[in-house]
Amino acid sequence: MPPAPPEDRKPIEPGEQTLEEQHLTIEPENDADHAECTRELQSLGVVFRETPRIDDGNGCGIDKPIIVSQALPGITLKPEATLRCPTALALARWMKGSVIPAASVALPESGEITTINQASAYICRLRNGAEAGKISEHARGNAIDIASFSFGKGEDVAIRSRREDSTLTGAFQRTVSAAGCLYFTTVLDPESDVAHETHLHLDVIKRKGGYRYCH
Repeated sequence: MPPAPPEDRKPIEPGEQTLEEQHLTIEPENDADHAECTRELQSLGVVFRETPRIDDGNGCGIDKPIIVSQALPGITLKPEATLRCPTALALARWMKGSVIPAASVALPESGEITTINQASAYICRLRNGAEAGKISEHARGNAIDIASFSFGKGEDVAIRSRREDSTLTGAFQRTVSAAGCLYFTTVLDPESDVAHETHLHLDVIKRKGGYRYCH
């Protein structure tokens, strides 16, 4: 049988396409919204600097990127992270409203959190590093992966599977993971899948109806 004419062939789904084949573009950011966001960062004491527009092609990039070196006063983001402002703001609010209070209750002997060790911020790739499929929110500056927290006195708390961990460290991780959905629209933890077994994935993707996905 001869091949079907092009117009009769089943269209290729985004999940089957490479990044180059999807012809994506960088979403423009409103000047006023960005200015308001950076003012909020400043009011929280986030240490950051603005940097020129990033365009790595194929829809990878950030219209108004910032580089964050401290997520909150005295809390280093290591290494510093290139993000969109709304992602940095969600991170700061999560840290201030949930992570720091949880640590003070669960791990008081460890002292204050000094460092957030991040595994990935902006990077041009598809989800989970696949060769075809949907673009990663990392490629748009909307996501950050948290690998561990460092404390002034105690040992680092590494993100790993802690569903059955009955210690206060386990309770701390489960608490901050659950609380992440108050600030981010996606939270994936080590129980989600193999791709996230060593970190928390947090992003601010916008979905219809304000839907959030937290696992």
